[in-house]
Amino acid sequence: MLRRSAPRTEITVKRREGRSAYLFLLPWFAGLLLLTGGPILASLFLSFTDFDLLTSPSWVGLDNYARIMDDPHFGNAVRITMIYVVASVPLSGGFALLVAVLLNRPMRGVGVYRAAYYLPSLLGGSVAVAILWRQIFGPDGLVNDVLSAFGIVGPSWISTPEYAIYTLVALHIWQFGSPMLIFLAGLKQIPAELYDAAAVDGAGKVRAFFRITLPMLSPIIFFNLVLQTVNAFKAFTPAFILSGGTGGPADSTLFYTLYIYQEGFGNFRMGYASALAWILLLVTAVFTAVAFRSSRYWVHYAD
Repeated sequence: MLRRSAPRTEITVKRREGRSAYLFLLPWFAGLLLLTGGPILASLFLSFTDFDLLTSPSWVGLDNYARIMDDPHFGNAVRITMIYVVASVPLSGGFALLVAVLLNRPMRGVGVYRAAYYLPSLLGGSVAVAILWRQIFGPDGLVNDVLSAFGIVGPSWISTPEYAIYTLVALHIWQFGSPMLIFLAGLKQIPAELYDAAAVDGAGKVRAFFRITLPMLSPIIFFNLVLQTVNAFKAFTPAFILSGGTGGPADSTLFYTLYIYQEGFGNFRMGYASALAWILLLVTAVFTAVAFRSSRYWVHYAD
């Protein structure tokens, strides 16, 4: 028996709804083209040119990319950025998961606690908080005041190359609110029957956490891992404010993004800065691809 075709009026309505949807999406498409796609293509072109922001760019081919290999600041910026990513992402994620587990229990005023713990994520990337962080870890800051109460003379954390990068790591960990809320949403989706069955079998809370909670949360952990890694590679404001835009002391806070800014807007080498930016894009893409590739071995989905 042949299926009867949909009435013409129904097809007309669907087409009209489709046109309306595209009309509402038009501002987003325009923003994607003008504010994202256009600059991306422009930076790709500029990466093959010598451009000082004042005169017209001149084509130099692969010279900017060849110069990267002989740039000592490039290697140091990569090293500092990798230390920041490797240290801050796992610590921030682990701390966010711990707080989410604690806030998942029934308690009075839990909504207030959740809002309070989320607040640093709203403020952490701001200039004001970065300035406050510089005061806290300064020679006469709050950290040294606390240490002095125990008879310990603390250094100037942001002025000592050995410690400066870790003050930025601490700032990133402090901004654990967003992954915490995502973990909390994932925890609420785990069926309580699983924990009840584990308790009947004699499993304690620690074993249930590793056997039930972590496997069930693995997609959420994977999502936060990728998101936080990308954000860590893009970090700029804290290093700029704490170092005054220099990446000091002794380039110990010279994030890769800060080095791109210095080359593009400080030394007026926008072509070289564009080449550096494309290297960052490729490295971030590789890390993301490796994460997706490895997810098949440790991420467990319900289906």
